[in-house]
Amino acid sequence: MAALRRAVAGWLALCLLATAGVAASREPLETEVKAAYLYKFASFIEWPEGSFSHANSQLQIGVAGNDALAGELARIVGGRTVNGHAVAIRKIRRGQSTAGLHILFVGAHDPTSIHDYLLAARGQPVLTVTDADEALALGSMVNFVVAGERLRFEVALDHVAPSRLRISARMLAAALRVEGAS
Repeated sequence: MAALRRAVAGWLALCLLATAGVAASREPLETEVKAAYLYKFASFIEWPEGSFSHANSQLQIGVAGNDALAGELARIVGGRTVNGHAVAIRKIRRGQSTAGLHILFVGAHDPTSIHDYLLAARGQPVLTVTDADEALALGSMVNFVVAGERLRFEVALDHVAPSRLRISARMLAAALRVEGAS
């Protein structure tokens, strides 16, 4: 019960930080908030059986198209765990395998490959997260948006379903918008 309270308190603190006002022009702060969100998302996702090769396997977060975000995320997660799994960050380059990832972030800095990365992850137990205009239409599961100078996120449940991932109702409640099946 105490772990649940800490998780909820952490999520609420993250939501307050995100809604406190993140101007799009303040990229360093936006990068910090995106990194914090990516780390917290892992706490609110249930991966299907077999997603981790061992009970103590690392939870792998891949970042493509945004090295600054990868660096900030590595700083945030250093030495931390999510549901008993140490968290590891991998910078993904075009053409590299995404095998073994649990979360894949594809930045708008790499718009030509967003579709390719999302296509490679489709049907796999990998939460795909983007920050590009219309990325949900391309197949992203979660997309960061700036709304009213605040960083928020949208979720496309129709894209989540084939992956067999389960997103917590608490995460869905914090989303700006949720599309698709319930």
